[in-house]
Amino acid sequence: MPQTCQTFLCILFLKGLFVEGFLRGMLYPRESETRQVKSLDGMWDFRADISSIGFDEMWYSLPLAQVGDVLAMPVPSSYNDVTEDRWLRDFVGWVWYEKVFYVPSSWKSTSKRVVLRFDNVFYRCKVWLNSKEILEHEGGDLPFEVDITHQLDSFDRDSHRLTVAVNNTISQPRKVEASRSSSYCDSTSDQLTEVDFAGIHGSVKLYTTPEVHLTDISVFTEHTYTRAILKFVTEVAAYNHVKSKDIIMSYELLDRKGRVVSSAGGEGMFSGKVTVFFPTLWWPIGMGDKPGYLYNLKVITSYKGINDVYNLPVGFRTVRVEGSRILINNVPLYLKGFGKRQDSDIRARGFDYATLIRDFNLIQWFSANSIRTSEHPPPEELLELTDKYGIMVINESPTVAPKEVYQYVDHITEHAVNRHVDLLSELIQRDKNHPSVVMWSVASHSVTVRSGNIDSHLKRMMDFTREMDLQKRPVTYVTSSYDKLMIMEDPGLQFCDVISFNRHYGWYWYPGQPSLISKSLEEDLRGLHNVFGKPVLMAEYGSSAVAGRHKKPSVLYTEEYQVDTMKQYFPVFDRLRKEFLAGEMIWTLTDYNVLESYDTMSTNTKGLLTRQRQPKASAHALRQRYQALTVDTHPRFTGDQMLDVLIRFKPHEGDKFPIAIHNRLPALIREERVNTTIRKRSLNEIMTYYEP
Repeated sequence: MPQTCQTFLCILFLKGLFVEGFLRGMLYPRESETRQVKSLDGMWDFRADISSIGFDEMWYSLPLAQVGDVLAMPVPSSYNDVTEDRWLRDFVGWVWYEKVFYVPSSWKSTSKRVVLRFDNVFYRCKVWLNSKEILEHEGGDLPFEVDITHQLDSFDRDSHRLTVAVNNTISQPRKVEASRSSSYCDSTSDQLTEVDFAGIHGSVKLYTTPEVHLTDISVFTEHTYTRAILKFVTEVAAYNHVKSKDIIMSYELLDRKGRVVSSAGGEGMFSGKVTVFFPTLWWPIGMGDKPGYLYNLKVITSYKGINDVYNLPVGFRTVRVEGSRILINNVPLYLKGFGKRQDSDIRARGFDYATLIRDFNLIQWFSANSIRTSEHPPPEELLELTDKYGIMVINESPTVAPKEVYQYVDHITEHAVNRHVDLLSELIQRDKNHPSVVMWSVASHSVTVRSGNIDSHLKRMMDFTREMDLQKRPVTYVTSSYDKLMIMEDPGLQFCDVISFNRHYGWYWYPGQPSLISKSLEEDLRGLHNVFGKPVLMAEYGSSAVAGRHKKPSVLYTEEYQVDTMKQYFPVFDRLRKEFLAGEMIWTLTDYNVLESYDTMSTNTKGLLTRQRQPKASAHALRQRYQALTVDTHPRFTGDQMLDVLIRFKPHEGDKFPIAIHNRLPALIREERVNTTIRKRSLNEIMTYYEP
């Protein structure tokens, strides 16, 4: 019989059982001195259950190839576009995957655990190991995992057979459109436009930990420009006979050069703090001389001489709303970026490193500083990059229901409410420590005025998000309506910290009439601010263009028309960003696949780039704007060009200021720029004030 486990918690002074199966904390698998990671990515056997007999015939009980013909299917990827068969692209129902793997002999130690982790399976799945069911999960885009140590130990052979059944349908009742094909991959997307690719979209991994191990950590920071405090709360899992006082915790904070700058530790120390003097703050790109600066928090959990080592990248930054502004590190922030979907040729929504890096390089090419992960949370690998390079992320909840649930019905179902809570919890649990995540969005394409309980539901989701997030990031949802007056009367917006507004003037409103955009846009944005008195973010705007289609004067779907509509927005943005506009995020970075239709050509062409990541004319126009915004918004640190040059030089012999002060001059000067309203103090005055 396996021993019962417990978790030592400090969150809300709780102590609870750590049950075998789902793990409460899901740290991103990182290799260390004591942890190993093995990828199960690659070719899997695949078979679609066309006749819906897989469960009755217990396909999980024997090798899949013995059931019938199998295909070679790459993991991660969507299965829809891998073959040339239309029936598989449009398939609805269960598909089956199988992989045979081996566990290194060194993993069979009695003091090691082995965990099976799925980064992203869309949408529902059941998993068997050696014919024994070990878990099931509902909801795409987010990871789940299970401890399989005992299953491996009880199966006396070298190889192991992993079977996964995946279904792309959901159980929630919904309105069915007469025009929708019966072969549509029905799941969680909005209205008629989304093709929900399905399959194992993320990596599948095995990783090891010691029996007594760190299972979760939450961090949050406070800072001035001379001192920063990193507070942490951890969870440690152990068997019942282990006492908390016998577990020794050690925390070391290392800078970018690997030097220990602060440390703490002790018996049973599951929460605490470390202090850093003259810290390097985490700044978005364009707002600091070292954007994306990360420290490494090394957490060592020790029990009877056996260590568990986990390394967590952390950044010192704060984000809050004050009046009509969003402040990061107490400095006003302006977001300039895009909505972004994970979608590309062949692999569709499957994760791919080459596509990830291509997209990230293009984000930097635009001189953007932010992305909104519309309706589908990003892979954790993307967040690792945004942390490192200073790209901010508005992290949006996975879609819980089609758009009509939020716009055209009186009540959201209890099933959708429960799924929303679960998915938000999983999202925050996964991404809570990323400094690049500066805002949560709990829903998209939502409006509450016509719906009896939608506003109370969204309020509950926003309150739940604030309660779960120790960093207290701003919370929003993206409001949208085809009725212009409904937006101003949307009662759910009163509960947002930031008003996120979606409006495609020149496309869904005033198509072919770009000259009407500016007036209506400014009326809407000012109206929202006047009613709610909060920062307003243009979370989505834009029009479609088919790459290579040209006409002058411009007409719908031409590259020229996409540019013409964009340029009607820019003057309004420039006027309002001096007052209350918090940012502009065009829809979307790239074209993406949609439901086949006579007027969409199976592609949403609102992208600045094609699905193959090649620029349209609009990409060059937006790049020019974003580069100009960088210069205009953050031209220098001090406003004195000569001083900016001088403070970037390294300290020289005889420098009267301490090296720590000299290295922090840009941040100190910035504080003076923010806090001083009548005059600037001299450099000597500033150094006298801040010298320790």
